Amino acid sequence: MFEVIIGLEVHVQLNTNSKLFCSCATSFGEEPNTNVCPTCLGLPGALPVLNKEAVHKAIMLGTALNSQINQKSIFNRKNYFYPDLPNGYQISQFEVPVVGLGELTIDFPDGSSKKIGVTRAHLENDAGKSIHTASSSQVDLNRAGTPLLEIVSEPDMRNAEEAILYLKKLHSIVRYLGISDANMQEGSFRCDVNVSIRPKGDTNLNTRCEIKNMNSFKFIEKAIHYEVNRHIEAWEDGIHSTEIVQETRLFDPERGETRSMRGKEDAADYRYFPDPDLLPVIITDEMLEKYSQIPELPDEKKERYVKDFGIKEYDASVITSSLEMALFFEKMIEEGISGKNAVTWLTVELLGRFKEGITLSNSPVQAKKLANIVKAIEDGTISGKAAKEVLDFLMETPDMEIDAVIEKLGLKQVSDDGAILEIIDGILAANQDKVEQYKSGKDKLFGFFVGQTMKASKGSANPQKVNELLKAKLS
Repeated sequence: MFEVIIGLEVHVQLNTNSKLFCSCATSFGEEPNTNVCPTCLGLPGALPVLNKEAVHKAIMLGTALNSQINQKSIFNRKNYFYPDLPNGYQISQFEVPVVGLGELTIDFPDGSSKKIGVTRAHLENDAGKSIHTASSSQVDLNRAGTPLLEIVSEPDMRNAEEAILYLKKLHSIVRYLGISDANMQEGSFRCDVNVSIRPKGDTNLNTRCEIKNMNSFKFIEKAIHYEVNRHIEAWEDGIHSTEIVQETRLFDPERGETRSMRGKEDAADYRYFPDPDLLPVIITDEMLEKYSQIPELPDEKKERYVKDFGIKEYDASVITSSLEMALFFEKMIEEGISGKNAVTWLTVELLGRFKEGITLSNSPVQAKKLANIVKAIEDGTISGKAAKEVLDFLMETPDMEIDAVIEKLGLKQVSDDGAILEIIDGILAANQDKVEQYKSGKDKLFGFFVGQTMKASKGSANPQKVNELLKAKLS
């Protein structure tokens, strides 16, 4: 039996307006090589100037991860050559990063949790982008110099599930803090996955492989499973020491497998040394105090939702898993509906109707309208079944008002005692034999009378009223 060892390096692109060491824009999707200047092109004589907003955002993340914030940190040159790295080195942090040791708690579906250590989070500038075609390779340097926070975990994860829970929690925290859009498709939140294995009970860390530049939770999970199986097979075949070498690998989503990219360097190979063009970064007490004041995070929201709205812990975890869903939920609650109904109609009814491409931000039915559907159930205007028909209709025709939809579909619930009693009297008169059986002790027949009444009213009778009036009549 083997134990899996997983460590993650997550690159978060900070949403500053300008790059880390120059004033070029960080906007995505511009014409190639237009957001560039002598500094991010690495031209001789151009000097870097640190973007203070990147430091502020690093302090916020460090606070969220209960990390040590180093009030004095330094930038280093990390030397390696890629065609999309104009300087021939990356400006990064090594010995003294801005954010030191911290932790992140992941929550499992069964209610248990686990703390994952965070080694560091350091600032660095991004490289450009290489574009390969059949006949040529091209370089777009728009991304070169974009500010990144690289968040390095301890090797504390033991399977793909834990790795994905860690990544999703970190993604959520970054979005809650507002320091990045964390758009995985655009590369604003991407991950390098380090995988190794060891026999159960062993404490050594064996040769690891790094799967580079992953930006999909689904593909990360598949890549981990493939890589773990590859390591185990090599070990069982007796070729682990020759087959598994320290290297960087890429994941091929079409084949569902990883393949070798290049040998993996150690820190010494990068020849780190302090960048002579940059002074040490000094974080004052005032800066630390100001940027440690961070918004409410997912765990805090979850506790508040359970306490204030009386919902289950699991439901609160689902709602707070994304900032968009939490804000949507809060807007529903503002309309005065119950927390339990808000959870059900958001997570089950609304999300269950989403087709590909629909999200909460572009949903045809927004928070206030969905809450008003729930309110119509709670005040007895329509039944729960009728409310589902209203929601179905509004998903296709979102501009109509709820009252108009209820009227158009003829779904308004009858709560008038007289009208319901008239139906009940007819049902009881037509089923005298069952009335006698009920009165002689066959209590289960009560459901029959309810069903017949609802059927006769074509579902328009208020079920609660039907139950109350039937009990009175039959007693």
